[in-house]
Amino acid sequence: MSGRKYEELIVSWGNGTAVKSPNFVFIMADDHAVNAISAYGSTLINTKHIDRLASDGMCFTHCYTTNSLCAPSRAAILTGTYNHVNGVYTLTTKLSSMFPNFVKHLQRAGYSTGIIGKWHLGDDKSSEPSGFDHFDVLLGQGDYYDSVFNLNGKLTNSTGYVTDVITSKSVRWLETRDVSKPFFLMVNHKAPHREWENHPKYDDEFQDNIRLPDTFNDNYDNRAKAAGAAKIRIREDLKYDDLGLVQPVGGAEVGQPIKPGSKERKIPDLKDSNVITLIDKKTGEKFEFSDPEYLAEFKYQRYIKRYLRTVLSLDESVGNILDCLDKMGLARDTVVVYTSDQGFFLGEHGWFDKRFIYEESFQMPLLIRYPGMTSGGVCPDIVSNVDFAPTLLDIAGLPSPSYMQGRSFLKLLMGKTPPNWEQIAYHRYWMHKDLQHNVYAHYGVRDQRYKLIYWYNEGLGVPGATDGAEPPEWEFFDCVEDPLELINCYGDSRYSDEVSRMRALLDAKMSEIGDVPRH
Repeated sequence: MSGRKYEELIVSWGNGTAVKSPNFVFIMADDHAVNAISAYGSTLINTKHIDRLASDGMCFTHCYTTNSLCAPSRAAILTGTYNHVNGVYTLTTKLSSMFPNFVKHLQRAGYSTGIIGKWHLGDDKSSEPSGFDHFDVLLGQGDYYDSVFNLNGKLTNSTGYVTDVITSKSVRWLETRDVSKPFFLMVNHKAPHREWENHPKYDDEFQDNIRLPDTFNDNYDNRAKAAGAAKIRIREDLKYDDLGLVQPVGGAEVGQPIKPGSKERKIPDLKDSNVITLIDKKTGEKFEFSDPEYLAEFKYQRYIKRYLRTVLSLDESVGNILDCLDKMGLARDTVVVYTSDQGFFLGEHGWFDKRFIYEESFQMPLLIRYPGMTSGGVCPDIVSNVDFAPTLLDIAGLPSPSYMQGRSFLKLLMGKTPPNWEQIAYHRYWMHKDLQHNVYAHYGVRDQRYKLIYWYNEGLGVPGATDGAEPPEWEFFDCVEDPLELINCYGDSRYSDEVSRMRALLDAKMSEIGDVPRH
């Protein structure tokens, strides 16, 4: 073992008491928006167990993802590097098991390491979880019921609801771990990923209609073309399975495929004087619509309630794990992190899904309970998922390796903002106009007030692009004056100085991390 031995790793904890290096439980949801966490002020749902981490620890209100997509975000979290470095750009690119990650450093320093739940960085031998003494991970996205797991290289079948299964496996690992070592356990949930299948015990929750978001009927004026082109609209792009509805037998007349060649079809949007009848999969109840607005609101209500019911099991899981730590006498010695791989649209701008640098997708929840640190604290400083790895190593008393591009925010956890703390978050999305979602590739930066975005479009920065190619576009938002990001101020003379400053910051950030701009 290189570096300091476990017995030599001590941190100041509590009232000046020196204890051994802390344990870690890192809980990550999939697509959990801050607007569905009551600790962040959500009125949609009461996440009482997740909120325990806010009341006992610290809530970060400006945490951002480097790429609002599952696999790239997970790669950035594990490696502390941006996606052009770790090579995970899309949903299908894999993380090589040979690539370094922060868990390998913990393992080498004497930690017992485990990961349970969603991996989503490759299912073959070359991309299985590495750095973990124990892994028990879903294949691909996994299923909400009776999922197949890869248990240390061997496929196994599970029975039951996936959130409960992952929780039970995690508790069992905690109970049977090597007690002679500190531990790091990563609990990666599938929930609340699409198609938002909740546990039946929550079927009767959220009976009252939920208010439509203020921007639900956004017409995407005053924005780049990307906003209007994206196929993530609740009105038009949800499929039957998304809403727990029976997909009728037929072709284009029952709905367009979600992508070429798919058998899954979108629920049609009403046109002219058409009538549509939808059938609930579980109950057989029929719903008939002739009013397009009534149908659009019905889709929203089905979507948001399924999503929130799925979150309830997730919140319950967090409570069970926290209770397990309490019962085992581990709470005082364990840092607990709760986050998601990115945010998610809950009807804002009429959207579901993610991918965009727009705020609801870009912002990640991050709550950390670090015993002895500030209790009930709120941190407004900007941090990013690429910062997680060096921070966790720092808490463990280990140095951040030179290959990592993130920075430790341990001092922020202590309630201290370093004078040179860079209040910048960088984002880059690579999957230009994928067949299902049609989200344009882009990159940009956000500081505490402004956001600058560059959209490649099809012109890829080539002046005078022809043959239908769309020239690139810039967007600039004042996130204080326009928190809903409805007005692109890039060409507004009142902001010319700030646009120039933000462009310089973007160039400097790309140069610093070695990313290549598209001009």
